[in-house]
Amino acid sequence: MKQVIANWKSNLDSKKIENWFKVLSDKYQCYHSNKLEKLVIVVCPPFVYIPLVKKLINENKLPFKLGAQNLSPYNDGAYTGEVSAKMLTEFVEYVIIGHSERRMKFHEDEEMLKEKASRAIESDIKIIYCISDEENLIPDFVKIVAYEPIWAIGTGQSDNPDHAAKIGDALKARIRGCKFIYGGSVQSENVISFLEKPSIDGILLGKASLDPVIFWEIIAHASKTV
Repeated sequence: MKQVIANWKSNLDSKKIENWFKVLSDKYQCYHSNKLEKLVIVVCPPFVYIPLVKKLINENKLPFKLGAQNLSPYNDGAYTGEVSAKMLTEFVEYVIIGHSERRMKFHEDEEMLKEKASRAIESDIKIIYCISDEENLIPDFVKIVAYEPIWAIGTGQSDNPDHAAKIGDALKARIRGCKFIYGGSVQSENVISFLEKPSIDGILLGKASLDPVIFWEIIAHASKTV
């Protein structure tokens, strides 16, 4: 199954989120195709909106999975401002770890990322582990790897699908059984060219996931590849 992952980053508010779900719910009700059932769609909102998003997914009966954008490298305890994996298990099935923005702006190194990944595994949360090139270290137990070249994030310039597919092939040879996700300026116009590659198992969206109409267009195009 192909995956479509929405990383909202630090965007949207409760009213915009409610509207986002209204638009998506209306689109789903009008779209009659069982191909959508073959997509795994994961929505990763900011921490504060995770309960609201869970509620709206259930109320609108949408086939979406819920994810977090981050978690603490520590278990519960005296860690002011941190959100532990144990806390998140009540809400989410997935978590993003190692995004380039966390690596660069919050100085998260490989040791910290491995600790975060370990906490996620202990709590049975599926990891979406981000790398910017194939030389990045990846914990052995990671099964979903998202490749996002830094120069392609939010720039409107995506990687060449053939090049991305080659990186996917290399990573799958390196990590048995892993799923390879591409992220970086994916739009409705180019999503098929990525997802039609056998080694690319999904896409990670940032800005394009904030507008529900654009997000729906990407989902609809993605469904043509399954």
